Amino acid sequence: MTPDIIKVAINKYCQEKHIEGLSLKTVMFDMDGVLFDSMPYHAQSWHRAMADFGLNLPVEEAFMHEGRTGAGTIGIVTRRQFNREATEEECKAIYQRKSQYFNEISETKRMPFAYETVKAVKECGIVPIVVTGSGQASLLGKLERNFPGLFKSEWMVCAKDVKLGKPNPEPYLMGMKKSGIAHEWETMVVENAPLGIEAGHKSGCFVVAVNTGPLPDEMLMKAGANLLFHSMKELSEWINYISNLSLKL
Repeated sequence: MTPDIIKVAINKYCQEKHIEGLSLKTVMFDMDGVLFDSMPYHAQSWHRAMADFGLNLPVEEAFMHEGRTGAGTIGIVTRRQFNREATEEECKAIYQRKSQYFNEISETKRMPFAYETVKAVKECGIVPIVVTGSGQASLLGKLERNFPGLFKSEWMVCAKDVKLGKPNPEPYLMGMKKSGIAHEWETMVVENAPLGIEAGHKSGCFVVAVNTGPLPDEMLMKAGANLLFHSMKELSEWINYISNLSLKL
């Protein structure tokens, strides 16, 4: 990454929005695959739970559904395989089984340099927010332990807060609403998966992709990312520059 690449990406976004520059007040972070290195475990849990109910969701494909609601993922696989809609009872049973498998994992580790990135955001005077498609208390409860004092729980957006999951922009629009953000250029989305990136793009926000998974960079950029980093470490090294630049353009 170079300063010129960042500057060009922000300038292009600002030109499209007909604004002089970003004016960041918040940064909205996805959780799985961004703050926590949890996506491989989610993917494996989905694969096992689906198989228990006669459904086939390959581990690799599970990464593609990251950010979608549990019912949405179950619905897609059920329609594809059985050519019908999943019942409410099926969705509940499959998601409970998936949660059971995920909860058997003793500890989901923080993504390397995620803490440093969030801390740097807050030190810049910008408020970090979590926007996740997850509704599992076991993971949500780890935020304060892993990121003590960095997030406001009342501004958090999770599955229970929205009717439509990613790639619908509702989760990020809800994040803006909860935090009192009036304009999309006053916040930035940090995502690692196509559906989340698409949701952030549709919300009108400046979207930073962090490729922490197995998907190619091109897929994340095609989903609507304005800028791409290859790790949270790389993002942490540039977050001060992005913050300062957003106020000068």
